[in-house]
Amino acid sequence: MKNERDTLLSTAEVATQLGVTRQRVLELITSERLPAIKVGRSYVVRAGDVAALELGKPGRPPKQAASKRKRAA
Repeated sequence: MKNERDTLLSTAEVATQLGVTRQRVLELITSERLPAIKVGRSYVVRAGDVAALELGKPGRPPKQAASKRKRAA
């Protein structure tokens, strides 16, 4: 019996689940942050690996408050 975490997903399905682009999924795969299996010219990813992936908040980090920044003298 196949486990739900063993289900294979395409890069497009992974992108939809993570709320990112397909290109970003490919970047995660090539940087080895997301394990994948190459099938022909495409990649497939186990659902369990997608669930285990931790992504940071999207976008730029917030600027530091003015009081916390050091001013050049």
